[in-house]
Amino acid sequence: MKPINVGLLGIGTVGSGTFTVLGRNEAEITRRAGRQILISKVADKNLELARKVTQGKALLTDDAFSIVTDPDIDIVVELIGGCGIAKELVLKAIENGKHVVTANKALVATHGNEIFAAAQKKGVMVAFEAAVAGGIPIIKALREGLTANRIQWIAGIINGTTNFILSEMREKGLSFAEVLKEAQRLGYAEADPTFDIEGVDAAHKLTIMAAIAFGIPMQFDKVHIEGIARLEAADIKYAEQLGYRIKLLGITKRVSANGADAIELRVHPTLIPSRRLIANVEGAMNAVLVHGDAVGATLYYGKGAGAEPTASAVIADLVDVTRMHTADPGHRVPHLAFQPDAVMDTPILPMAEVETRYYLRLSVSDQPGVLADITRILADQHISIDAMIQREPGEGEEQTDIIMLTHLSREKHVDAAILQIEALPVVKSRVTRLRLEELDK
Repeated sequence: MKPINVGLLGIGTVGSGTFTVLGRNEAEITRRAGRQILISKVADKNLELARKVTQGKALLTDDAFSIVTDPDIDIVVELIGGCGIAKELVLKAIENGKHVVTANKALVATHGNEIFAAAQKKGVMVAFEAAVAGGIPIIKALREGLTANRIQWIAGIINGTTNFILSEMREKGLSFAEVLKEAQRLGYAEADPTFDIEGVDAAHKLTIMAAIAFGIPMQFDKVHIEGIARLEAADIKYAEQLGYRIKLLGITKRVSANGADAIELRVHPTLIPSRRLIANVEGAMNAVLVHGDAVGATLYYGKGAGAEPTASAVIADLVDVTRMHTADPGHRVPHLAFQPDAVMDTPILPMAEVETRYYLRLSVSDQPGVLADITRILADQHISIDAMIQREPGEGEEQTDIIMLTHLSREKHVDAAILQIEALPVVKSRVTRLRLEELDK
């Protein structure tokens, strides 16, 4: 049978990993796909690098558009990244009747609705397993493995850089700035780590998972995003004393608001009970916890980045597309799990209306009556305290830390309480507020 011809756009870290793994495991992959998958043409601006990786086994070009318009190419693999030229190439490939495989989470999260509509119109597939959590097959699990379930919530450690930083801060008691420098030295963090440490990368991935889990369009612009750059080592230590660990989580939930369904969509540092499996995911590893009504909680764990783990997901998509290449488009697995005409317009719940538990740390004057003033403000906002610790001030110190864990509270009430508490003369710095999730229901 004639091989499936693949055009590869970008042969950097993931592209070279894809080329290498596909060549190394060619016989096994061919047996699974039913025909040979051949990367016959590669586009990259760095032709010297491309020659070194391909070793003469593919035609090379620095013109990516020549691949997406080539009539001999069946599948285009986009590994360039970003939302500029990558979007143009993907849409041009679809226009020319090519199936597309991409690892580009930013592209899928921000332009997926447009891309999937174009693919639906042309009867081609767009596969994007590698866009979320590297080698962990979470897209396939959500879209196919859990298809019998009404997904209730997802909570994921979906950025390895931030998880490495938080793990090192907890284990070594170092500051964020110190660990970030070490992460950059080791190659876990980019020279400009903004997308990772500010939560944007995780928000792209969460957008994609939420769309598949709940049958809603991609809505990256509605994700509440907070990163870890302002997290202090003291809070990691206090959380540990209270039986929790802090992770940057992407969280999406199906909730009822004012009698109607709504979806929570948020990325932020989160306290998790240390006994939970996901709380013990350390280093640069990823993990996604999915709760379905029939199956309960399922945990997916593995490497979320790197050349070969991500290549594993890219090649899995290539095999899927190869198997379904000649199938009637109506019988293929829909891009977002639900049939296109069944995608819902369920609203995203504003962050002010989200209900969860909270960790509050206050630096206050060490004098009588302080706690009474603070608890009165919390009570006025219908916020009750579940646990509290107060650091004993050192000799000569005139202020101390109070740490409180609340019961379930609404974000807007917590915001209002913090404003009032910070206005008290006895409160000596901004209140540190982190959210807390039990992840057991």
